[in-house]
Amino acid sequence: MTTTNIRARKPKMTPPPGSCDCHIHIFGSRDRYPLAADVAYRPTEANVERYRDLLARLGTERVVVVQPSVYGTDNRCTLDAIAALGPQARGIAVILPDASDAELARLHDTGIRGLRFSLTVKNAMHPRDLNRVSQRIAPLGWHIQLRSTHHDLPNLEPILNELPVDVCIDHMSSIPPAEGTRHPAFETLMRLVSSGRVWVKLSAPYQLSRKGPPRYADMAEQARRLIAAAAQRMVWGTNWPHPQASEQPPDDADLLDVLLDWADDEVTRRAILVENAATLYDFNNGS
Repeated sequence: MTTTNIRARKPKMTPPPGSCDCHIHIFGSRDRYPLAADVAYRPTEANVERYRDLLARLGTERVVVVQPSVYGTDNRCTLDAIAALGPQARGIAVILPDASDAELARLHDTGIRGLRFSLTVKNAMHPRDLNRVSQRIAPLGWHIQLRSTHHDLPNLEPILNELPVDVCIDHMSSIPPAEGTRHPAFETLMRLVSSGRVWVKLSAPYQLSRKGPPRYADMAEQARRLIAAAAQRMVWGTNWPHPQASEQPPDDADLLDVLLDWADDEVTRRAILVENAATLYDFNNGS
């Protein structure tokens, strides 16, 4: 599919008012937002104006801007994007574990509602600091955003269960579809969502799917089981602009339309797109 067609096609699904794309990145100009010294990839510019075009095409209204690894702990691009997108935007930051209370308060006032941790994402916060940092952000009502994999999630389970804050796991924990629901990591994920403190992003199926677009059918079993177990703690995101799939980016309309396969009814889809995101990212207060 050409880039022109991708930009033109609207999704089959009409998202309800207040729908939120819970995982995007913004990449600004290099002269204003220099990259960190050590990066896993070098993104092309993907600014707020381009993302507004996608909002109009998909029909979503709210958005969560996630600090990308290429900026390390320099959150300026993410914070500027939240400010430009206005009260319908929230953000996930990366900070030093010993950041001051004043800095945490400042980030909260700018729309940050969580911190990004991972063992595999370069420049993310390290899980060894989960407990210490969680204690500090609990009074703010923030959560931990965790990019885990099928390799590390089982070992992290006891740590996650003891945290005083909620946890949102990216991209369905990146469990290969060939392993699917039989993998110990998926069994771990199901236990975690049953705790009532863990959320899952139904996002980026293209990263592991072998069957590919438009339906990413080999990811459906995992998604449907997660929704059946805890629909009230599922959220959705595109992962726009798909920084590590830039040569063959997915069609974001396909990424929205998978919910027609994964969730059986409009009530469940509304919960995933609107109500759950409003709760997790604090959209119910002031926007």
